[in-house]
Amino acid sequence: MSIENQYKEASLLDALVPIIILITLLGSSVYLFGDNSSFGPNQIALLISMGIAAIIGMKNGYSWEVIEEGIIKGISRSLGAILILLAVGSLIGTWMLAGTVPTLIYYGLDLLNPSMFYAATCLICAVVAMSIGSSWTTAATVGVALMGVSIGMGMSEAVTAGAVVSGAYFGDKVSPLSETTNLAPAIAGTNLFEHIQYMLWTTVPSIIITLILFVFIGMGAEPTDSASKIAEMQELLEQEFNLGLHMLIPLFVLLTLAIKKVPAFPSVSIGALLGGVWAALFQPELIANFVSDNAEGAGAIQGAIIVIWSALFDGVSFSTPSDTLNDLLSRGGMSSMLNTIWLIMCAMTFGAVLEKVGLLKRAVKAFLKGANSAGDMITRTILTCIGTNIITADQYISIVMPGRMYKNEFEKRGLHQLNLSRSLEDGGTLTSPLIPWNTCGVYMHGVLAVNPLDYIFYTFFNLINPVLAVIYAYLGIKILRIPVPEHLAKS
Repeated sequence: MSIENQYKEASLLDALVPIIILITLLGSSVYLFGDNSSFGPNQIALLISMGIAAIIGMKNGYSWEVIEEGIIKGISRSLGAILILLAVGSLIGTWMLAGTVPTLIYYGLDLLNPSMFYAATCLICAVVAMSIGSSWTTAATVGVALMGVSIGMGMSEAVTAGAVVSGAYFGDKVSPLSETTNLAPAIAGTNLFEHIQYMLWTTVPSIIITLILFVFIGMGAEPTDSASKIAEMQELLEQEFNLGLHMLIPLFVLLTLAIKKVPAFPSVSIGALLGGVWAALFQPELIANFVSDNAEGAGAIQGAIIVIWSALFDGVSFSTPSDTLNDLLSRGGMSSMLNTIWLIMCAMTFGAVLEKVGLLKRAVKAFLKGANSAGDMITRTILTCIGTNIITADQYISIVMPGRMYKNEFEKRGLHQLNLSRSLEDGGTLTSPLIPWNTCGVYMHGVLAVNPLDYIFYTFFNLINPVLAVIYAYLGIKILRIPVPEHLAKS
């Protein structure tokens, strides 16, 4: 008897119980704790739901050892993201201290017109993400700076975050350097560049509509006192930092490493360390102030080392005459990402148990029942990816699992695998930053300092694209057909 046959197949009720409990607990968490729900309450909700799923798994014959093995494997899947998060925390800390982010904010305040700010933010992030193939790196660099510009102009932080996420994910989707853009066609069995070309039918109209909406919002929300706010913010930045275009070299180095396909963790780590060097070279007065405040009695060199080292692990804290500027600049450090990592580990633990004991597979199997037309198949694939994002909290699982499960079904129904690879992106990648406990949602919250529940209504690209894909599917627009393979036609 095979190992698989030792386990009782999960029923639909088995699959639904932990999911319903999780949704109930997460809803209660948001209701009871509001914006603080991601700082502990959601983690407890995920772990309680994980415990329920584990009990159901043991009822069906899975031992705790087997379940624990699945948990370890699930958490290990997120270790790459965790290392990147720690490096990003250090990068934000040293780039604040070095004046790199303040310089971006300063020149951004000069260049960006308030009425076009949201559209420009979206477009800038799209171009950067397209160049480097990373929505995460884009958000952590130019995204952070643009959030600062929005505060200086008195613009909405939620709308700005929505523009950053929209632009970053559009650029990520049409870039051959993106991990998920490579993953989806690999799982579906399609060519990378054909996949990108096929996605353009949904991504390009979606980003055009998105830019139009941001232009409209910007025109309707132009602040009347933006000129005075901008001047005040720039003056304070000049007083606090030595500014200049040379302060942007750490950014250009990081973007170059990304374009050269150097992996994210070493690239961001190098950027963080270079930020520390730049701080020592170009912000000696600022570092001296930090030394006098936080490292009394230390010599100049020793004090500078302490300040830069502290920026890497604990970020920086500024005391300027502006509370707004203090809130903006006092950020970073690995420690700032620990809550994010806590949430990711709890979410991955829950998803791993669901996957290991077969509950997720059973839920997806039931969901596919009755799907007959191409529109049904594509719609259910997109919804499955969204559901997997919600349940497992990981965009990679939301691409890999539905892709593996639906691959043969698409072929059986005479649908080209490009339909599948595009659907995996439309439903999996694009919705991941909209879910507060998903790794991408948690990351964007940590970097942009705006809760996904606040910016979700302004991530127009991420919302429009899946809807447009469903409309295309039911209208038969750009739905590629193939002859049904003989071996599948008989099955």
